Amino acid sequence: MNAELLLRFTLDCDRAYLYAHSERELTADEQARYEAAVAERAHGVPAQYITGHQEFWGMDLIVSPAVLIPRPETEHVIETVLSLSRSSETGGQECAPHATKIVDVGTGSGCIALALAKELPEAEVYATDISADALEIAQANAARLGLGSRVQFHQSDLLQGLRSDLDFVVSNPPYVGESEEDQVQLEVRRFEPREAVFAGPIGTQVIARLIPEARKALRPGGWLVMEISGTIAERVASLLHGWEEVKLIPDLQSIPRVVRARKPRS
Repeated sequence: MNAELLLRFTLDCDRAYLYAHSERELTADEQARYEAAVAERAHGVPAQYITGHQEFWGMDLIVSPAVLIPRPETEHVIETVLSLSRSSETGGQECAPHATKIVDVGTGSGCIALALAKELPEAEVYATDISADALEIAQANAARLGLGSRVQFHQSDLLQGLRSDLDFVVSNPPYVGESEEDQVQLEVRRFEPREAVFAGPIGTQVIARLIPEARKALRPGGWLVMEISGTIAERVASLLHGWEEVKLIPDLQSIPRVVRARKPRS
């Protein structure tokens, strides 16, 4: 699969073209570029950083070593927010008399914010990141996807400076503990931004800061939705003491992958 991806990248073509022209020979320049890409991959550079692209929620996103590579597991975050939002629209909870306000904390490539802006056209979507380089990538993705006017980007540490009447605080925060580093794929450790992967000794350092900030920023009855790992699931649930409707949502391998919690309405 990596070989095919790198070949498509070299030829700037889709899979259909590649299979329809299997007899096509590479030019000397194409051969050189393909071999250079293969050499990078052989040294562990993720294919997404070589090609500069990753698909997420049906969107083609630009990625670079400044941002975490979007992964399929994160789509469970989108599904959870959409389910809660649509429950509100159909009367499952109190309907807000205003456009739904969502903030994606630590947006990275912008994958979560852009997917939600795409699926919820009436929502007000905000995205924050402490990294100026990451925000540059996210804004470029928003522009490429025609969503530049739908998402407001802010450089900030978590929710600092954000409004305090939000309906959703959503995040894929760093959640791997430094004590687990040897269990993380080598290419992740070597090439993806460390601050987007690791969060203190046990992986809850950022989440422990985000939870109280989210509680202040959410309106009564608003939702916090975060991607987590099975390793920290119970610790995170304990940090959400005092919230309502706390639920751990498993991924396709039955591993806790998302936690949702509702701010008390009174």
